[in-house]
Amino acid sequence: MNDIVREAAAFPEGTRLIVCAPIVLPKGRTMRQQLEIFQKEGYARIALNEAVYRISEALEDKSLIDTQGIELLIDRLTVSSDKTFRSRLADSAETAFFEGQGVCTVRLFPEGESTVVKEYTKTFEADGILFEEPSDMMFNFNNPFGACPTCEGFGKVIGIDEDLVVPNKNLSLYEGAVLCWKGDAMSEWQKKFIAGSGKYKFPIHTPYRQLGFAEKELLWHGRGSLHGIDAFFRFVEENQYKIQYRVLLARYRGKTVCPSCKGARLRPEALYVQVGGKDISSLVRLPITEAKTFFDRLTLDETDAAIAQRLLTEIHARLNFLLDVGLGYLTLDRLSSTLSGGESQRINLATSLGSSLVGSLYILDEPSIGLHSRDTQLLIKVLRQLQELGNTVVVVEHDEEIIRAADYMIDIGPDAGRLGGEVVFQGELSRLDTEANSHTVRYLTGQDTIAIPPVRRRWNNYIKVEEARKNNLKGISVKFPLNVMTVVTGVSGSGKSSLVRDIFYEGMRRVLDDAPPSGIEASGISGDTHLVNAIEFVDQHSIGKSSRSNPVTYIGAYDEIRRLFAERPLSKQMGYTSAHFSFNKEGGRCEECKGDGRITVEMQFMADITLECDVCHGKRFKPEILEAEYDGANICDVLDMTVNQAIEFFSKDTGAQEQKIIKRLRPLQDVGLGYIKLGQSSSTLSGGENQRVKLACYLGMERQQPTLFVFDEPTTGLHFHDIKTLLKAFNALIDRGHTLVVIEHNMDVIKCADHIIDLGPEGGKDGGMLICEGTPEEVAACKKSYTGQFLKGKLKGSTE
Repeated sequence: MNDIVREAAAFPEGTRLIVCAPIVLPKGRTMRQQLEIFQKEGYARIALNEAVYRISEALEDKSLIDTQGIELLIDRLTVSSDKTFRSRLADSAETAFFEGQGVCTVRLFPEGESTVVKEYTKTFEADGILFEEPSDMMFNFNNPFGACPTCEGFGKVIGIDEDLVVPNKNLSLYEGAVLCWKGDAMSEWQKKFIAGSGKYKFPIHTPYRQLGFAEKELLWHGRGSLHGIDAFFRFVEENQYKIQYRVLLARYRGKTVCPSCKGARLRPEALYVQVGGKDISSLVRLPITEAKTFFDRLTLDETDAAIAQRLLTEIHARLNFLLDVGLGYLTLDRLSSTLSGGESQRINLATSLGSSLVGSLYILDEPSIGLHSRDTQLLIKVLRQLQELGNTVVVVEHDEEIIRAADYMIDIGPDAGRLGGEVVFQGELSRLDTEANSHTVRYLTGQDTIAIPPVRRRWNNYIKVEEARKNNLKGISVKFPLNVMTVVTGVSGSGKSSLVRDIFYEGMRRVLDDAPPSGIEASGISGDTHLVNAIEFVDQHSIGKSSRSNPVTYIGAYDEIRRLFAERPLSKQMGYTSAHFSFNKEGGRCEECKGDGRITVEMQFMADITLECDVCHGKRFKPEILEAEYDGANICDVLDMTVNQAIEFFSKDTGAQEQKIIKRLRPLQDVGLGYIKLGQSSSTLSGGENQRVKLACYLGMERQQPTLFVFDEPTTGLHFHDIKTLLKAFNALIDRGHTLVVIEHNMDVIKCADHIIDLGPEGGKDGGMLICEGTPEEVAACKKSYTGQFLKGKLKGSTE
């Protein structure tokens, strides 16, 4: 459109011109019918070469209608320097493109010169594809106009999943990398491919991981008489009427990259548009750090620069905000469902910075979750920028660096649960009251500390992960010592979870199940695996799937409590068993609410309402069951006690059953959960509390088998005081012969490790390398390690 206006405006003022569109007749329609339709739509004239006729005249003259080259006249204008001319010409040209199905003709009549005819088209000359004027909707995969028609903007379709077909990419074709070509019947496909592959020099002994793009294309798509994996599955689909082939096909189906858009999620026309040599799909696949570099180096001509100036300013600002909150390792097309809570919160923070609001109140709940100490410094800088804009920032936080950076601190305590809820200190950090009954103040002033272990545990046995390559890992080989606490560190996005959760944990789980460690994207798992009997991944997911689940049932203490109540004289007299004191079984529970204590009323046009049961009044049991008491307390009263209260309550008697209950409850107290109620619904527990309930369960099991425990940031949501308690629980597990592998950013935990594995140096594609490993003192001496730089101060501060 710009070309049409610019070229027309180059002619002298006063030059006459007409804008026309070729008349394209739909199938089965005559020229007369089409002209009648144009007339009804408001068009009045047609053009034939340099002559102009009214449509009414043409309809009366059969010879004119039958003439080739008739065009629809869209507009007649005179070249002028005012803006009205340019706007009107652009609108008319757009109409001409619409009516002419992508073709527009402009005829100019300069004074005293021959007619100039310019034809414009929206069709690419090479392949004849019709293109449209780009708009925002074209680049939006959430809009039907811009979405890929095959995958509807999802980027994935249901097809043959490469990871299911080739689960172990360390194997070569000859070694059986293609799983569906195994077995007596299907192995013929592999034999035939190997026999015919020599013609194309296919490397049958090269691991699948090391095959090039062209070699994988040959394996999958074949060539000529050489049939590949795709041909095999076409054969399977053709035989789906047989049950065994339907089962075989289902086994290898999964979400695969869309064959049309190759995962770009957009219609093909959107990818024809490029800026700086990149289409939008290539651009959003860049990490934020690289995207920033791309826009910094982008050079545009004078016209494009004037158009894009404001947009580029916004793009630079928003990318800088994301970098400032430590998210430079993320790619722009990262799915929001794959972000951690901390990452999502920091993205929202960057959005707030971009909005440039003033006079606003920002409330952030632990924004430091998942952040390395290096990135925490960047976060503090961003929070300070928000405050300097004229906003108020309130942060709920446990991180020492963020607390010390605050202007004002409000500390709630002194302890948790019923022993908390008071403001034990408020004021400026420079005026900390050392006499305050505050754990926070005592740790900040150095009155309480988390001490460095006097001796680091030595180790001889280990498990080795060889050549790990998951996500951004660069083929690193790492030893995980046994019977000690190993902490895996590194900046956000450095590859810690990929190494520990996706490779080490998954690989060990398969080794213990006597299954081949296939599909873990590493060369293998070796070492003293025979010294480990089990592996447990202790995450922060809820301990139960319903509102009935609670900590006391999870750790097995409730079974002992029910047995105690079943032994009461009234229970024996009435024939009550331990099942009568369960709110999950019929017999003793209130049947109105099914032992839930609350009833959900379904509302048709609004959210459901939860009300207290009007039969049991929230007590969950039948009245007669509540008559059975132990030392003046019924089963409902016991469930309403905190762990600390319950231990004190049952300690009054030294009976065997009471001691069993205390033994079950004590681990909850040991991991710092003495404040939670026995009957508290698991849905009300935080992620950190869920993790500690699981830890307490393992402590209470007294498992003699050597077990490998994997923790992913167990200090999330924990205060200094809670971390100290957690470390005691960790030591208790190790003293029982178990092994701990912990992903962590908290320096107080890192300094207490026996062995550290530090990854980096950065996040994303610049991470995934082994920077250093060893004791905290050895890592602190490593100049290349960001972890070591911050650890050095912790080790020094703790020894003074």
